[in-house]
Amino acid sequence: MKAVIIRKNASEADAWTLAERPAPRPGPGQVLVRIRAASINYRDLMIARGLYGGERKDDLIPLADAAGEVVEVGAGVRRWKTGDRVVSTYFPTWASGPFRQAYRAAQLGAGHNDGVLAELVVFAEDGLLPAPATLGFDEAATLPCAAVTAWSALFESWPRPAPGATVLVQGTGGVSIFAAQLARAAGLRVIATSSSAAKIDRLRALGVTDTIDYRQQPEWHEEVLRLTGGEGVDRVIEVGGAGTLPRSLQAVKVGGVVSLIGLLSGVGSQIDPMPILFRAIRLEGVLVGSRQAFVDLTATLEAHAIRPVIDEVFPLERASDALAKLAAGKHFGKVVIRLD
Repeated sequence: MKAVIIRKNASEADAWTLAERPAPRPGPGQVLVRIRAASINYRDLMIARGLYGGERKDDLIPLADAAGEVVEVGAGVRRWKTGDRVVSTYFPTWASGPFRQAYRAAQLGAGHNDGVLAELVVFAEDGLLPAPATLGFDEAATLPCAAVTAWSALFESWPRPAPGATVLVQGTGGVSIFAAQLARAAGLRVIATSSSAAKIDRLRALGVTDTIDYRQQPEWHEEVLRLTGGEGVDRVIEVGGAGTLPRSLQAVKVGGVVSLIGLLSGVGSQIDPMPILFRAIRLEGVLVGSRQAFVDLTATLEAHAIRPVIDEVFPLERASDALAKLAAGKHFGKVVIRLD
């Protein structure tokens, strides 16, 4: 079968290469899935750069997010049958409840665990969920990380925002676009930042009326305060990391929440804790979400007819081009690789 592997000691430009691998077979309690589509997250770019998760096994198959159909089940499997449409889960062993360190060791496409960018992949029976009936394989493949993360940041933490609350989303990557869509469906006001007029036009087409071009307004937190009458937003979906967190702490209201999700602008800078303490801000890290969070997300997507935003779909033979597009930061929504 065809699979993409990460070459040891390769540069980012040629980190991914297409290879032939023996076709796997499911053991007891396992399910063999023909992968139809997979999507890339920023984590996968960090892994290709050798900047994520410590040691990585040689010839690792990347990616954690995929959709496909069951082609064979192992002994004892009761949940799935041949032909079922399924999606992967980012942390296959995290069923519900709070995150535990043990769940991290099982994440797909990182460390010593092969991922999903292959024609055939074996999963544990509990590591899959039904693909939403309303979505095709390309769309369903965007959900396991970005959509679940956006859902968790908005609705799995306390306090859950009530209709009319204001949410700030940064940029137009997968998590931010899903957060904007889910927030609007819940009756929340969305303020979004972006780097270009073209992307702002696309945000407005999604119904986001309050937008800020952060290249023209580098002190974008000041515009956030102006748009909220000086009060600030109830919640920030913080995907930038060290480079944007100080402004997010100024843009959020007293007693508000900053959900730290990404590290797009880097790590390592010192953060002044004074705003967090004296403005009673809650700063929380969000690591995707549980299988139950994914189930709840799917119900909301179906109830509100929300469709994922896909920037571009690449064939498997051009997987490296898909990775390069993500690295360039010019995408709007998700970048998908199709395997059928």
